[in-house]
Amino acid sequence: MTTTQDAQLTFMPMQPSDMRAVMALEAISHSHPWTQGNFLDSLTAGHWAYCIRPEMTPNTKLASHLPELWGYCILYPAVDELHLLNITIDPALRRNGIGSRVMQAIEGIAMRQKMSRIILEVRPSNIPAVKLYEHMGYDIIGVRRAYYPADEVTGKREDAGVMAKSITLEAP
Repeated sequence: MTTTQDAQLTFMPMQPSDMRAVMALEAISHSHPWTQGNFLDSLTAGHWAYCIRPEMTPNTKLASHLPELWGYCILYPAVDELHLLNITIDPALRRNGIGSRVMQAIEGIAMRQKMSRIILEVRPSNIPAVKLYEHMGYDIIGVRRAYYPADEVTGKREDAGVMAKSITLEAP
């Protein structure tokens, strides 16, 4: 029986046919979710978009309480930098090390593509994400003022912390 700890993760290119599952996960994961148009625009623009699922072989069976789509990420390659635009892990699967594993895979993608830095924005109020990024060696390099949409209750916009990590590239 495959569990979150023993599952190998697969990164499959996101397809328009994935939108129903992606949108359902986005809706339960974010206070200001991306729209389907945001995702489709990313696909059209050629961003690297991946659906993250457990690797399934004919001999494996997914535990019945686990979802089929574990997460996704949208990456924007910009010359020698990789911008992480969206990373989402199913809330029911968080705190199982999946976010760390996905970030390690993203760093591997950057290394293979000879991109020497990864940049991302994070809500300062998203303490688990900030701690994950800090633990993985990301540093705050700036702030984007009033970056996130206004909170429905307070009406205030939230800044974004801009974080980055240099990626050591292998010698040619």
